[in-house]
Amino acid sequence: MEYAGIAIIPLLIGILEVLKKLGVSEKHIPVISLILGIGIGIALFSAGDLKAGIIQGIYIGLSAVGLYSGTKNTIEGIK
Repeated sequence: MEYAGIAIIPLLIGILEVLKKLGVSEKHIPVISLILGIGIGIALFSAGDLKAGIIQGIYIGLSAVGLYSGTKNTIEGIK
């Protein structure tokens, strides 16, 4: 994945945070992240190869939810 793919991860985290503020349950955030990640992967990175787009989308979605969760746990640990 190129740098553009890595830059999308914080953008996806922002989208997830907005969804959470709009009332989406936190237990649904990982599934939504994966779905959005796969959509982004297919739309931006597949270049005719659907399987590659799905794999990159899974990587984006899981990275975003992992970074989201890790940051949340760190902040809660500091408090």
